[in-house]
Amino acid sequence: MKNILVIGLLLLGWSCSKQSGYKIEVAIEGANNLVLLEQREGGQFVVKDSARVENGKAVLEGTVEFPEVYYLNVDNQNQRGFLFVENARMKVTGHIDSLRNLKVTGSTVNDEYQAIKTVLDADSEKGMAKYQEYQMAVQQGDTNAAAIMTEVQAIFTEQENKMIDFIKSNPASYVVPMMLQQVQQSREPEELETLISSLDPKVAATPAVTAISERLVKLKQVAVGMTAPDFVANDPEGNPIRLSEVYAQNEYTLIDFWAAWCGPCRMENPNVVAVFNDYKDKGFGVYGVSLDRTKEEWVKAIEDDKLTWPHVSDLKFWQSEPAALYSVNAIPANFLVDKLGKIVARNLREQALRDKIAELLP
Repeated sequence: MKNILVIGLLLLGWSCSKQSGYKIEVAIEGANNLVLLEQREGGQFVVKDSARVENGKAVLEGTVEFPEVYYLNVDNQNQRGFLFVENARMKVTGHIDSLRNLKVTGSTVNDEYQAIKTVLDADSEKGMAKYQEYQMAVQQGDTNAAAIMTEVQAIFTEQENKMIDFIKSNPASYVVPMMLQQVQQSREPEELETLISSLDPKVAATPAVTAISERLVKLKQVAVGMTAPDFVANDPEGNPIRLSEVYAQNEYTLIDFWAAWCGPCRMENPNVVAVFNDYKDKGFGVYGVSLDRTKEEWVKAIEDDKLTWPHVSDLKFWQSEPAALYSVNAIPANFLVDKLGKIVARNLREQALRDKIAELLP
């Protein structure tokens, strides 16, 4: 596997000519207006460069401090293409109806990314196919559903392990910051710190890695073994509910960060409901923390998903103060605490949640 993951570094490391800036020739079939080069900032797409399409082509020119993730938007389409921009002569080709399938040539970093992406995409397809098999088994009442979910988890665990392997094997690759962003939510602070410390200084100095390093300070405060930071937030009726008053009433409490607009959260809710119903009489509780924007959407989701436990939210979306306190930057996310508030596990989903609660509350 390591030979596959470093192929871009070994074969392509210095094949592209060096130059002071980037020059990207864009040839998108069906494009006839404007090509935008964008980045994500604060959850929004921000235009960094643009060029008019002439004779079916557009040329973007500029300079970047280091190779970084950008998005290509053509004629204000809803979908965007993904690429790394580096100071090199690059060519981007594709069709306006399938911008997610852009072909990028002339870029070492994009070649590195494509090599690992091919491996990871194969795992994603395999995992989603197995997940559909699991959903069908659940609908049919198949007793083998739990075993199928175990297979699903194994596939995606292996996929994440491949990303970790890439990070370890390619410490000087500018693809690494993106990989770290993808795995950071599920890794313990000590492991993230070790991964970052092994990086080439130039990669470690990128904004993405610097942000993760800064986040590690907060992550250590909500690591397994630490006491969960206490806070107060309002329920849908405007009544304040203190976290510590909830977990003191249960043997174990799941602090569940979610939102009505979050598809994966809504998919996970039936699992949380099932575990809650099976173990609430043994001392299992849930404290829901929503990152919603409107009370109406929040309340409707609570009712639709039959979430019969305490719920709070400041309705500040990604500016949620409880989410910031727990360094949550992706949902669903959760923290399992005992009745004294000690964190005993993080980010338990699907069968893993049931297995942990069954272990603690036999």
